[in-house]
Amino acid sequence: MKKLLFFLTGITLFFVSCKDFIELKPESTVSVEDVYKTDKDFKDAITGAYNTLQSQYLNFWKFGDLPGNDIREDIPNQFENVAIDQFNAHSRLDVITNSWRNYYTMINRANVILSLIESADETVVTNKVRYIGEAKFLRAFAYFDLVRIFGDVPMVTEPVTVEEAYTKGREQVDVIYSQIIIPDLLDAEARLPNSYPGADVGRPTAGAAKALLGKAYLTHHDFVDAASKLMEVTEMGYALLPNYTDLFDYSKDEHHSEYIFDVEYEEGMNEGSNFALQFFPYVVSFMEHFGITSGTPSNSGAPTETLYEAFDPQDIRRSVTVNYGFTDENGVFVPLPSQSVQASKSFTTKYIAPSVIPNDSRANWKVIRYADVLLMLAEALNENGETNQALSYLNRVRDRVHLNAYSGLSQEEVRDRISLERRFELTLEGHRWFDLVRTGKALEVLQPLGMRAHMTVFPLPLSQVQIVNDPNVLPQNPGYD
Repeated sequence: MKKLLFFLTGITLFFVSCKDFIELKPESTVSVEDVYKTDKDFKDAITGAYNTLQSQYLNFWKFGDLPGNDIREDIPNQFENVAIDQFNAHSRLDVITNSWRNYYTMINRANVILSLIESADETVVTNKVRYIGEAKFLRAFAYFDLVRIFGDVPMVTEPVTVEEAYTKGREQVDVIYSQIIIPDLLDAEARLPNSYPGADVGRPTAGAAKALLGKAYLTHHDFVDAASKLMEVTEMGYALLPNYTDLFDYSKDEHHSEYIFDVEYEEGMNEGSNFALQFFPYVVSFMEHFGITSGTPSNSGAPTETLYEAFDPQDIRRSVTVNYGFTDENGVFVPLPSQSVQASKSFTTKYIAPSVIPNDSRANWKVIRYADVLLMLAEALNENGETNQALSYLNRVRDRVHLNAYSGLSQEEVRDRISLERRFELTLEGHRWFDLVRTGKALEVLQPLGMRAHMTVFPLPLSQVQIVNDPNVLPQNPGYD
């Protein structure tokens, strides 16, 4: 899958990025219907949608982690990050504008594919069923992120004209769940294979669709369906890696027993990620020690001291997640410089995958892995009153890192332990902020850091509000006017 993305780098796929409200099919002397004919045509079109996902997930941590309480922005000149970290996010931020555009680009590409593939000859488009599943998975994925970030958003399920786009008002989150996210994922899980051979590894599987659907049910507080769907995932052959640190060893294959769905990146093909530099301190001695030989680190995503202190000292995840220095070859601890304004005060080693070219790392973004599924399942079971069964899945995650099992806890105690375990297991993997919002804890936890009640969603991009210029169609989120 990573290598397939390379071939799409210079191909427009008959889509253009435009400054209009959403990405639209352009006028062309060549009709789209004439272009999409063969199996390869549709495969390339699907791969084009993954390219958009690559761009979006380079900055997804700014939504999933930065507003939470487990990382911070230490560097004052990282203005966008500081704004989000300090709850001063506004509608002109590039990450807001670009994310809106990225998701609607992906939605539009999926819509065009779905509008054309239904009539395609299955003897020619031999993977027709799978391509429909992939397109619906990607469309549901995009809408799931959109409603979690922005709340009510325009619902577009087919290609539209420019004129029609201006009339697409915001649709309620519940409607988007019931009419797109859930049905698309149900259809996708029935169409997608359980695994792929060769170069197609990395495309969404039936397991990925089930896991994302379980997360969608959980986010929508449908705990019964969440538990049922996530339980199905546990019966598909996934397993926790025996060694937690292997998850972040990029000399090894990232498509292992715990992998369910990643956003794929590959070095040496202009398809790499920026994570190695994004989350690393700008200190030469540290770069040399960890093999960061090219580029300038951004110093972002510094784990907090509160998170560090919350860990059990025996938890091996702590040394992967939060670091204040390193131990050199002589056994001497080398701390981060305490007075440096160039470097953050802590860092994670989750994304250290050195590359020859700056911002061209092979490190993927882990969207859903099996530990996440087990913890979501524990949460859903506990909310359904099945607390003892929930503990068994929570304890499987703890057992992997050799921590004592929990027992004899109340539902509320288990609720708190699951939340804590998700912090230890998944920091800087795009979950903490959404966990706090989903569980209704965001304001309680984050108000001391500056959060206000309306900030459970981000502002819509100002450029989109101004283009439509009609608050009856596209009003700004309350509190961001």
